[in-house]
Amino acid sequence: MSNFKVEGNIIDINKRNIFFGILEVLDGKIKSMTKISEAKDQTYFILPGFIDSHVHIESSMLIPSEFARLAVVHGTVSTVSDPHEIANVCGMKGVEFMIENGNTVPFKFNFGAPSCVPATIFETAGAELDHHDVKNLLERPEIKYLSEMMNFPGVLHKDEEVLKKIAAAHELGKPVDGHAPGLREDLVQQYIDAGISTDHECFTAEEALDKLQRGMKILIREGSAAKNFEALIDLLNNWPEMMMFCSDDKHPDSLVLGHINQLCARAVAKGIDIFNILQAACINPIIHYKLDVGQLKIGDYADFIVANDLINFQIKQTYINGILVAENGKEVGNWKKHNESEKAVNNFSCSLKREEDFKLFHSNQVEIHVIEALDGQLITNKLVEKPKIINGDIVSDPESDILKMVVVNRYFDAPVAVSFVKNFGLKHGAIASSVAHDSHNIIAVGINNKSICEAVNLVIKETGGIAALGNGKEMILSLPVAGLMSNKNGYEVAESYTKIDQFAKELGSTLVAPFMTLSFMALLVIPHLKLSDKGLFDGDKFEFV
Repeated sequence: MSNFKVEGNIIDINKRNIFFGILEVLDGKIKSMTKISEAKDQTYFILPGFIDSHVHIESSMLIPSEFARLAVVHGTVSTVSDPHEIANVCGMKGVEFMIENGNTVPFKFNFGAPSCVPATIFETAGAELDHHDVKNLLERPEIKYLSEMMNFPGVLHKDEEVLKKIAAAHELGKPVDGHAPGLREDLVQQYIDAGISTDHECFTAEEALDKLQRGMKILIREGSAAKNFEALIDLLNNWPEMMMFCSDDKHPDSLVLGHINQLCARAVAKGIDIFNILQAACINPIIHYKLDVGQLKIGDYADFIVANDLINFQIKQTYINGILVAENGKEVGNWKKHNESEKAVNNFSCSLKREEDFKLFHSNQVEIHVIEALDGQLITNKLVEKPKIINGDIVSDPESDILKMVVVNRYFDAPVAVSFVKNFGLKHGAIASSVAHDSHNIIAVGINNKSICEAVNLVIKETGGIAALGNGKEMILSLPVAGLMSNKNGYEVAESYTKIDQFAKELGSTLVAPFMTLSFMALLVIPHLKLSDKGLFDGDKFEFV
């Protein structure tokens, strides 16, 4: 590796100091940082690279190598990545794919051992990882932590398998990520006492503060669907060493526009102290997860960025291990370009459906349970509404915005699960997706059985994808890698996603991210009402309705 120098305002986050100086890099590490003067105006800022402290790469619909290529231009040098989605589809084979593909590019992926495969026993997944599998993963040096323990009822009820997974992480000195939406007071204390150290599911400041005061680290999440930044950011004023930034789930169009740098800019606009912001964005993940990522110290890996300013955080250059990987909004160097022959691991085996499969016969039903989707949130509300019935079939009622929603088992042929959802707003056609957290069966919503059936069949024909149809038009974005990711160029995927997202809105959807919101309508571990391939599920009682 070469020796080189970079000049600018150097930010020492740990000492909370900014000075003008020269940074020297030798063989991929920081050799020296020489102060020349106090910080100068009209010059660049040198700071540690950004880290997304909790993300499911699969939700970008990009394989890791393509995710990285888009992320580095925004100053992201590393992620703490939970390969939970692909593990639920393809098991260990899926986790191996993520690690191997991530290793083909100059980016610091830090994968976790998925703790909940399947996420619950109330849905059909494509694989199962028991505590032996989890321990085998945790013993690998590249596996840095036990991924989010979504089975919080299992923790609270001391489920033996759950406790063995947590114990395996503790024995190996690796942290355990949490997932505790709405847990408060004694319940969250029990959860923390089990050895779980983080949570990224807080949607109110009160909930986050309760957890912070009990010693739990809080990740401020701002993704394509769940947006908790506004609710939580003020806590960073008083808890800078206990908080981090994450996206959790970020669609490709969002990733093209920005990443953790956007959260830094928004925090500055809120008047948050710059050192608190950078502590959360750059330093805390390294310390908590024991990452091999540089903190801009002498002897550290040269993982740093050069920013035009500390207001908009437009990134001029990104370096990883002393290698320039991005400059002025473009990736630089020998990046693994997209490879459509990339081995597409998958698990997809169901037959095409018929319109009759989506009928729900209850001619005398007086009321129905309806899921109320909330824009920008993963939680849903429970409603009870009067059904619209035609020829004994409970059907969609677009005028009242109560639409039929279905989950189709993708792993084998089984009866279709049918329910109803409010707030999708569709007036024409249907949308469908094989991205449906966490088991990733096919989920669809539409204005009638015919449209729903056609949208589902588009996804089945492609062995995975997101589809929309209506007004005589149909679109599909194929996702051949586990039915979750494309193996095409990341920017092309982002462009295709933007088009199909816009089409869904032309069909009437009023949601900011209709496909992202749809993908969470099957996520049983988030209250209050969701739909699995086995039926309508109450996330509070943790049982079927």
